[in-house]
Amino acid sequence: MNSLHRRRFLALLPCLGLAACARFEPPHVHVEDYEGRKVRVACVGDSITFGAGVEERDSNHYPAVLGKLLGPSFDVRNFGRSGATLSRSGDLPYWTTDEFKAATEFLPDVVVVKLGTNDTKPRNWKGKEAFAKDLEALLDHFQRLPTKPRPKVWVCTPVPVFATQWGINSRTLDEGVIPVIMDACQRRKVPVIDLNDALTGRPEVFPDKIHPNAAGARIMAQTVFQAIRP
Repeated sequence: MNSLHRRRFLALLPCLGLAACARFEPPHVHVEDYEGRKVRVACVGDSITFGAGVEERDSNHYPAVLGKLLGPSFDVRNFGRSGATLSRSGDLPYWTTDEFKAATEFLPDVVVVKLGTNDTKPRNWKGKEAFAKDLEALLDHFQRLPTKPRPKVWVCTPVPVFATQWGINSRTLDEGVIPVIMDACQRRKVPVIDLNDALTGRPEVFPDKIHPNAAGARIMAQTVFQAIRP
């Protein structure tokens, strides 16, 4: 699915069928719904969320920039783990990490999931069906956390891959991971943030062809911000 087709798909996603139009509206976060407390935002992901390769990482990784954009009414935290896979059969399942435990205990109101890049490695990719099953299980986990109001979850498409490195490759990303994310989120009526499209054609912000630098992290943060607070 190329970027043009994804943009058209995302525009139609909330209204795929009359029943879906009646039930599903992309969630927006309204501060007043949280009774004066800060809105807790968990950024779940891998090394790209963590900010590997980002200059002055602590202040420039995408969750840090997102927090600045959202402002003082939000508590945005980075739960990225380098090397993590969404798949529970991968070489470092996010499910088994301290970051997953910490994100769960944080009891987030908003969850932004950006996983899938490491799942493209041949040793981790077990096919679309297995990836879809684990993605839907992760959605179930976060959507069922006991917060009031119920957690709002967004899923990001992974950023582009500009060269095959460490087994990470664009073919599995484009033909496997991204279509599964689109299909699963359509079924679950979970909104998608297309970071792949936002950074396609921007190889200059990927020094190692896999990880965005600070400029790329800012683009990610701005894209996520526009989805959460349009």
